[in-house]
Amino acid sequence: MEEFNALITQLQDVTNVFTAQDLILTLVLSFVLAVIIAYIYRGTYHGASYSQSFVQTLVLVSMVVAIIMLIVGSNIARAFTLVGALSIIRFRNAVKDTRDVGFIFFAMAIGMACGTRFYFLAVIATLVISLLVWVMVRLDMFAADNKEQILKVRLPADVPSSNVFDQLFSRYLARHSLIAVESVQAGTLTELVYGVEFKKGADTQAFINEIRQLNQNNKVVLITGQQEVDL
Repeated sequence: MEEFNALITQLQDVTNVFTAQDLILTLVLSFVLAVIIAYIYRGTYHGASYSQSFVQTLVLVSMVVAIIMLIVGSNIARAFTLVGALSIIRFRNAVKDTRDVGFIFFAMAIGMACGTRFYFLAVIATLVISLLVWVMVRLDMFAADNKEQILKVRLPADVPSSNVFDQLFSRYLARHSLIAVESVQAGTLTELVYGVEFKKGADTQAFINEIRQLNQNNKVVLITGQQEVDL
């Protein structure tokens, strides 16, 4: 035990920035607070692209940032050295949801607060921000009343696409607009992308069935949520 205490004392003398107690408290607190953030993310996530790896990364980022802040301390030279070392890192994965970026910064900020020993700030910020995120999701705040949907239709290349659906659209749709025209499958098919809004009480299944009769039973896709679609 005496040798262990001597080793700890030697390490403290070398760093002269933080104590072993600071290190343990920072790691434990950043982990606990990051777990809270991770559970809030999981509980408020809506979609089909949930990633367990991303949530675990949030916890890891918070702890790593806390350690970085302990290392930097108030030493400007050390801070610039770390910036140079970390600049070699390149992130290849695109963020699928802009909301994920907010949670990344959330985890980083809490890690920074723990690493700079603003423990009270870290705890209060985690609880308050997590509560506000939960409330916004549960109350569905800022939801837009957007009735527009995306319609993708494939036609044989020899079928004129300019007015083939005009009568059908006039019966089922309140409005429509052509967004894109693309040649697919080596030019044998033409894909039309429309922004459509159905009339009140319109039968979407009957609408799709009639389109399939007109496009010779080729692919028809109706998507809700234009912001979630890569056109």
